[in-house]
Amino acid sequence: MRNIVAGNWKSNKLMVEARELMVAVYKGVSVDGLTDVILAPPAPFLSALVLEAPENKSISWAGQQCSGYEMGAYTGEFTASMLHSIGVCSVLIGHSERRDKFGESEEMVAMKLRSALDSGLTAILCCGENLGERESGGHFTRVMEQLKHALHGVSEKEMEDVVLAYEPIWAIGTGRTASADQAQEMHHAIREFIKENWGEMIAGNTRILYGGSCKPSNAGEIFAQPDVNGGLIGGAALSAADFLAIVDASDQSLRETH
Repeated sequence: MRNIVAGNWKSNKLMVEARELMVAVYKGVSVDGLTDVILAPPAPFLSALVLEAPENKSISWAGQQCSGYEMGAYTGEFTASMLHSIGVCSVLIGHSERRDKFGESEEMVAMKLRSALDSGLTAILCCGENLGERESGGHFTRVMEQLKHALHGVSEKEMEDVVLAYEPIWAIGTGRTASADQAQEMHHAIREFIKENWGEMIAGNTRILYGGSCKPSNAGEIFAQPDVNGGLIGGAALSAADFLAIVDASDQSLRETH
């Protein structure tokens, strides 16, 4: 199974800078690499970058979010089908910043995931706990509740188009990082949840990404964990050198295990 390293640029870069970053990443990612690379720039840049991008079968594009509604009178929203129509292959659903800063409820996350799957996109579903939930020992319960809500009604076939991303919120932009053991512990619990609900084969084939301040200095150790299948990268994705180093760490971890 190939790893995924996804770069979430969040609300960063101007158009000229986004082009420069895209070019640098494309130059550095081998077409024969072992890792699927996904780039998620701000929405205003997506269409232009997808059209301008060189051909590289290892790289695809994602939206940072989508609407939970279909086309209609929803000013400011863009639908999953719109993303699909411009060549986008996947979309982040339920990122911790969307939940925390923009009030996305469990119901809205589920609506967005359903819309993504119905539109032919791969849904990269984010889940994770805050510091209070971690310190109180409620982190497993919180993450499983998020998955239960978002994935309700998703079929075995549709699970083939679901990627999960574990975000320990307390380790994002705080200078703190979950240890490799902490990452593996949660990833294993997530895989067991999938196994209980969709079976062993689906669980074994579902890619679970780590999304908590992954950087070149810790990527190798994290990716070496048996239930970690790559990373959802934030700050380090804004530097081509750092991002490519993380992709290299992913490739290296796969070479060592095969």
